[in-house]
Amino acid sequence: MSKTSKSDFVEQKVSSKTSQETINAIVWKACDTFRTTMDSSQYKDYVLTMLFVKYLSDFYREKIEELKAKHGDNQERIQKSLSREKFKLDEKCTFEYLLKHKESENLGEEIDKVLDRIEEDNKEKLDGVFREISFNSEAVFGRTKEKNKILKNLLEDFADVRLDLRPSILKDNDVIGDSYEYLISHFAGDAGKKGGEFFTPSAVSTLLSKLVEAKEGDRIYDPTCGSGSLLIKASKEVKSDNFRIYGQESKSATVALCKMNMFLHNINDSVIEWGDTIGNPLHLENEHLMKFDVVVANPPFSLDKWGAQNASEDRYKRFERGVPPKSKGDYAFLLHMIASLNEHGRMGVVLPHGVLFRGASEGKIRKQLIEDDNLLDAVIGLPANLFFGTSIPACIMVFKKGRTSTDVLFIDASTKEHFNKAKNQNFIDDKHIQKILDTYTNKKTEEKYSHIATLQEIQENDYNLNIPRYVDTFEEEEIVDIEATKINIQNIEKELVEIKSKMRGYLKELGL
Repeated sequence: MSKTSKSDFVEQKVSSKTSQETINAIVWKACDTFRTTMDSSQYKDYVLTMLFVKYLSDFYREKIEELKAKHGDNQERIQKSLSREKFKLDEKCTFEYLLKHKESENLGEEIDKVLDRIEEDNKEKLDGVFREISFNSEAVFGRTKEKNKILKNLLEDFADVRLDLRPSILKDNDVIGDSYEYLISHFAGDAGKKGGEFFTPSAVSTLLSKLVEAKEGDRIYDPTCGSGSLLIKASKEVKSDNFRIYGQESKSATVALCKMNMFLHNINDSVIEWGDTIGNPLHLENEHLMKFDVVVANPPFSLDKWGAQNASEDRYKRFERGVPPKSKGDYAFLLHMIASLNEHGRMGVVLPHGVLFRGASEGKIRKQLIEDDNLLDAVIGLPANLFFGTSIPACIMVFKKGRTSTDVLFIDASTKEHFNKAKNQNFIDDKHIQKILDTYTNKKTEEKYSHIATLQEIQENDYNLNIPRYVDTFEEEEIVDIEATKINIQNIEKELVEIKSKMRGYLKELGL
C-alpha cells in the first residue's frame, strides 16, 4: 500500500464543516514553524497575516465557482460581478498561487509582492494593513536558505485540507472572526505584558459591551482600540448591521490587526485611524471632536509621558476640568472619551483602582465629573489578575449623559465567590457577568456586593470612590467564648492526666 504524500493530502476534498476548534488547532500548530527562531510577539503578525490571506483566497475561490456556475464562460459578466464584491483579488495574489511557488528561490519576496498587490487593489479598506510586515526580512527570518525553509513550512501548514475557509464550509458566520480573536488572545497570553497591551480578555469585553448597550444606528468608538475586539463585541449588542465603528490606535502593526479583524467579522465600513489619540485625535467633524453614542475603552494603565505639557493649550478643550499628572494618563483618556460623547452618550472604561481615590488634580477632576456634570453612573470592582501581563486589579467606570438621578451604584465583584481562579490567570464566566448586569440594570443593593450611594455620601467621603468605603465586604471573625474555652482546656488537661496515669500502669505491667 503506497504512502499518501502531504501534497496528495492537500488535494483531498472535505465534506465536513470547518469549526473554530479546527482552525485554532491548525493555526496554533503552524506557530511551531517559528517558535525556535523568534518570540511570539514577532511571529504573531506573520501567522495572522497568512490566515487572512487564506481566508481571502478561499472566499474568492468559492465566489468564482458560484459565478462560473451562473454565467458559464462569460468572463465579462463574471468580472462585472466580481467588481461589486467587498474586495478584489487577482489570481496571482491567492494562497494557491503562493503554494505553487513554495520552492521559489526568493519566496519571501514573492509573498511580499502578493501582499503589496492585495493592499493596492483594496486601498480603501486595506490601506496600510501590511505596512509593518515583510516576509523577506533577513533580520526576522535569517538568510535566504533558512528563510525559504521557514516560509515553505508555513505555507504547507496552512495548506492543510481541513483548513477550508470558504463561507459555505465554515460552521457559522462568526467562525473565522472568532478564531482570529482566539489566536490574538493566545498570543497575548504567550507574549505576556507585551502582548497584553493590545488585548482585553473576552469576558471583560462582553461585560463592558453589555453595560453600555449599543443600539441600532449608534456610532461606536474606542480611542485605544488595539486589535478591535472590544469594538466588535460592542457592535454585536446591536443585533443588526445598522451601526458604524470608529477606532484609533497608536501602534501601526496593531492597527493592521484591527483592520483585518474587522474584515473577518464582516464589518467592512469601520473607520480605524493610526495615531496618538491624546496628542492627535483623528476622528473629527467640522474641526471638532466627533461625537458618539457609545464609547468604550481599555486604555493603557497609568501611561507615563502622555502629553501633559501640551494639555493646557488643547484645541479641543478636553482638559478644562484640570490636567492629569504627567506620569499617569488615566484621566487624560477618560476626559477625551467624555469629550467624545454626544448628548445621549453612554461610556464604559476599564481603569486601575487608583483613579477612584488619587488626589491632587485627579481628585478635582473627579469632583467635577460627579458633582458639576453628574456623569458617573456606576463603579464596578473587578478581580485581580484578570488581564494579560498585569495582576493589578481593575475597575469599570460607567458614565452617562442626561442622568436624572445623582446616585452612583457601587459593585464589588472582586471577592473570591465572584470569579474563577486558574493557574496563571483569573477569569469571570457568564454567571458572574450576568450577576453584575442584573445588579446594574435593576440598581440592586446587596450586602457585601453592591450599594447605591447618594451624592451626599460621596461628598462626605470627599469624592473618594474607593469601593470599600461604600461596599463593606469585611467578614467578621466568629466571637470566641472565653469561659467556654477555659472549661474546654481544663477538661483536656484532666483527660491528659488520666491518659498519662493509664500509660504508666501499662508500662509497669510490661516491666518497663
